[in-house]
Amino acid sequence: MNTEVNYNNEGLKRNVRRIILDLMQMKTFSEKPLIVSEAKGIYLTDINGRKYIDGISGIYTVNAGHGNEYILDAIRRQMEKVSFVAPLHAVSDVTVQYAMKLGSITPGELNTIKLLSGGSEATETAVKFVRQYFRQNGEPSRYKVISLYKGFHGATMGAMSASGLAGPRKGVFGPFIEGYVKIQPPTCFRCPFKLKYSSCSCFCAKMLENIIEYEGPESVAAFIIEPIGNTGGIVTPPLEYLPMVREICSRYGVMLIFDEIITGMGRTGEWFAAQTFGVIPDLLCAGKGLSSGYSPLSAVAARDDLYFSTFLGEDEENIQFASGHTYGGNPVSAAAGLATIDYIEKNNLLENGRKTGEYIRKRLNEEVGKVGVLGEVRGRGCLACVEFVEDQATGKPFPPEKRFGKKVQKRLIEEGLILRCDPDWIAFAPPLTTTVEQADEMIDIFIKCIKAELEGK
Repeated sequence: MNTEVNYNNEGLKRNVRRIILDLMQMKTFSEKPLIVSEAKGIYLTDINGRKYIDGISGIYTVNAGHGNEYILDAIRRQMEKVSFVAPLHAVSDVTVQYAMKLGSITPGELNTIKLLSGGSEATETAVKFVRQYFRQNGEPSRYKVISLYKGFHGATMGAMSASGLAGPRKGVFGPFIEGYVKIQPPTCFRCPFKLKYSSCSCFCAKMLENIIEYEGPESVAAFIIEPIGNTGGIVTPPLEYLPMVREICSRYGVMLIFDEIITGMGRTGEWFAAQTFGVIPDLLCAGKGLSSGYSPLSAVAARDDLYFSTFLGEDEENIQFASGHTYGGNPVSAAAGLATIDYIEKNNLLENGRKTGEYIRKRLNEEVGKVGVLGEVRGRGCLACVEFVEDQATGKPFPPEKRFGKKVQKRLIEEGLILRCDPDWIAFAPPLTTTVEQADEMIDIFIKCIKAELEGK
């Protein structure tokens, strides 16, 4: 076997063939790979010196921007002190500080923190938490988890079992874990029940109550939901949806889990979407933006009373929460997370993100509407999505084989703009540091590429 490692540009391109990246055909990618060598602010630079605008914060992650010296300095200082403490027998001082700081910005009494490495770990941990909670409280029959079609909760088997995707992204890995039940999401633009908002009385929320009753309340442990759903096209629910969900869960004794891996850490205009929508879950999962991408970090924030009433006791009781991961609470990640919160607070990035996001959605409504392919613009805070239609007057979608959004994506990359692109919609989620002027730069490229695709140039 050839073990030679090439670090020149051509060598790097050849060596890409030995890496498996996410959800892409590596044969195609390796023919013209995008290999990033530097990053600063909202910009990436590839090995050829070409710049790209990171309009999606890596993947809803780099909220404080690339190359942030404040966060990098915190990481350097921590690495010189201690870089690993095994969570099986100890905890670092910076981890304790970070957990306290994170608990101070989570809503309500979600102050008990389990630190982990990635989003899938967080969502699976939340499910394990509620299942063990009910088992130790005399309701072992409560194990089912309700989630949404089109929702995505991670790539491990438990998290994928909760995800409501179709097609190769999930289907090739079945069969999945027992106990997961799906209902339709609040996709008002194309309601699966052919209803119209608001005369529908939020029927999709009422479906949660129906499914709890059909399955039997004594068997249902939790409802897990992304407050704004990514894979369905930044599915932004009507304002009454999440309060209705909260009331239904409370009435039936079902735990409400918010998957805020994407929406957390300022993405929706507040620290968490729970605060944006004014609804407090029983458990909240966070990841991605927690460390702004500088070190792997995720967390589950649980209601204090749930944890203290069920998992604290004497050793011989053996009631401790029975879940853990090697890198949970890693000191370097904790230092990055602590610095990320400090930086966002000191630079008023929640407000800046709201301002920039509102501006992006306003321009998308105006500019895509003028082009004639605007279905709907959705989002909150520094998160925006445009859904495309072939006929703006009737709302008729592009035929599936057209894959309009994916074709636009190829043009965007050529023009130096990276966004989250699906066949029917494209999302913007730039760093919270993004200025209005930089937003204009992104949208100008975006509109140019849409026009070019429509004109076939």
